[in-house]
Amino acid sequence: MTDTERSATQGITTVLHPVADLEKAKEVYAALLGVRPSTDTPYYVGFEAAGQQIGLVPRGGPQDMASPVAYWRVADIEAKLAEVVAAGATVREQAHDVGGGRLVATFADADGNVLGLLQDR
Repeated sequence: MTDTERSATQGITTVLHPVADLEKAKEVYAALLGVRPSTDTPYYVGFEAAGQQIGLVPRGGPQDMASPVAYWRVADIEAKLAEVVAAGATVREQAHDVGGGRLVATFADADGNVLGLLQDR
């Protein structure tokens, strides 16, 4: 893999939405997306729709998100996180495994917008 390939993002593939009530939100998103959840747990409800992962997470949970967070798929999460920090971003959540070999990290841009990175091993 070249440095350019390692540095480039592969698009937004996952968007997590914080919700107050997973059960109620699950029904709304199922109606919107036209599919039932592919993952349904007390801490995460995920939908696979049109090549995207749409996730619902309880507010006040480990990520404590206030608004939706888009996750950009990358080949090397540590390198990309270092690159955005060098450009002025602030790490909110270091890269860590969330199961199944998937790594995620979040950072804030100069205006405080939270963005995510995602790498599948």
